[in-house]
Amino acid sequence: MADKVRLSLDEVRSLAEVVLSRYGLSERHVEAVSDTIVAGERDECASHGIYRLLVCAHTIKAGKVALDAEPVVHDIAPALVKVDAQGGYAQLAFKLGKPVLAEKARRCGIAAMGLNNCVHFAALWPEVEELARDGLVAFAFTPSHAWVAPAGGKKPIFGTNPIAFGWPRPGEHPYVFDFATSAVARGEIELHRREGKPIPLGWGIDADGNPTTDAAAALEGAMLTFGGHKGSALSTMIELIAGPLIGDMTSAESIAYDGGAKASPHGGELIIAIDPARFLGSLAAEHLARAEALFEGIAGQGARLPSQRRYEARARTATEGVYVPRKLLEDIQALLD
Repeated sequence: MADKVRLSLDEVRSLAEVVLSRYGLSERHVEAVSDTIVAGERDECASHGIYRLLVCAHTIKAGKVALDAEPVVHDIAPALVKVDAQGGYAQLAFKLGKPVLAEKARRCGIAAMGLNNCVHFAALWPEVEELARDGLVAFAFTPSHAWVAPAGGKKPIFGTNPIAFGWPRPGEHPYVFDFATSAVARGEIELHRREGKPIPLGWGIDADGNPTTDAAAALEGAMLTFGGHKGSALSTMIELIAGPLIGDMTSAESIAYDGGAKASPHGGELIIAIDPARFLGSLAAEHLARAEALFEGIAGQGARLPSQRRYEARARTATEGVYVPRKLLEDIQALLD
């Protein structure tokens, strides 16, 4: 593995903290953002790991994120909370709003939180997994930059627009999925470009609308939704419920705000939490047991549950560390020169 370097998770965290601090992020943001980057490497999701330090550094240098933003929590209704991130990264806004969202979900049975005026660069699974570990069913949605063409179209209008879901399981890791409504996360295409590898057909089109296996051409052209019109419809839904519904930007508005800086997306996130105990009362345990029968029916026939691979990786990397491409590590270390 001459082309890779082994790092412990502590070394990943230290590297993230040093880079983010050097680029001026406040201590609370450094901690929250580093948590997400470490989670990406820990779970062997390289496109959401330390590669994102390059993205953060570029966004900071472009002046597109508030380095010392102090999010403001607005308790707007019995089952609604909004958090104004004040132009900072979304992680700290979520951290401050999560306890309020959880309390409202337990009191009302269901609650929603809008994160506004955030800078996004990461996956959504950390948010829904945290809520599911607290016994709540959770959904999260966010637009991004307009990089993705609608089904039948040639010009970008959607973001990668992920959906994440978390379900609590007694004695087990939560059931979690998190996927873009684009055919793949944009970071995956960028990693292919960096390594000079072709992308599969169906991931993107070039600037003329032609199918392409060239990662750079897809990044300059448009990404595609998964599942044709079905992915396109879901992406539209996310634009609406995590954009206008919570008073924030669509992906087209986010990329216009970016003004060619090619920084991370700026906009909102909608998170919904449901308390099964409040919803089901004394029957909660009975119905949650039925859910376990469903999971057993899936896994029992050899099918993989979403998030299972990440949990297996998590157990492994805790002791074995992670392997990072040498060139990527050199590029990150160059940020400190």
